[in-house]
Amino acid sequence: MTDIRAVIFDMDGCLVDSEPMSLETLAGMMAAEGLHATPGDLRKRFLGMSIQAIVGHIARALDREDLPDFARNFEERLLARYPAELRVIPGIPALLDGLAARGIAVAIATGSSVRRLGVTLEVAGLDRFGANIFSADQVRRGKPAPDLFLLAAERLGIAPAACAVMEDSPHGIAGAVAAGMRPVGFTGGTHLEGMRDDHARRLREAGAVTVLSDMAGMLDALLDRQVTGV
Repeated sequence: MTDIRAVIFDMDGCLVDSEPMSLETLAGMMAAEGLHATPGDLRKRFLGMSIQAIVGHIARALDREDLPDFARNFEERLLARYPAELRVIPGIPALLDGLAARGIAVAIATGSSVRRLGVTLEVAGLDRFGANIFSADQVRRGKPAPDLFLLAAERLGIAPAACAVMEDSPHGIAGAVAAGMRPVGFTGGTHLEGMRDDHARRLREAGAVTVLSDMAGMLDALLDRQVTGV
């Protein structure tokens, strides 16, 4: 019998395969500012961070105090791509069905903005979470701080120790660990093609108890049953 009563999902790269679009859009906008980096470079540095934190890094690299329109422009360009390009991660609907059948609560804790969170779920047709959707906009410190996960647990009314987290970023795994939750890594997003083994290692180093590259075994991994990862 599992002690896990809730599963908290990261959104981008876990529920929806949106990270390639995010990285491409970010790389293009940075290049326009004179900062050249590949999507792969940005993936290693920024995966799991809020756009506000990323903009702070970019501003410092440009020796500027602020980039007031960068986050808004990034979001506008990214969301314009969603209707044609956004896809749900294969196996997610079945995983959510399995959790619901077992009475396990679900929530989202994402570094994305409140607006992007809402648009993503609408375009993807993911209506399973009700009011249990939480953005880095709602806390003082984003991942890898535990604040967002702790907010989700508080609103769910479930102790952190009874929550599992599915994350694709080392920042997110570290945040789950700091929150006292069960951290499970996921490497199935297309943004990790060609580097899944290395990324799985980074997730384990951040504290993931197991890492899976698809949804086979994910239900058991989240509910703390015997499972073999990658």
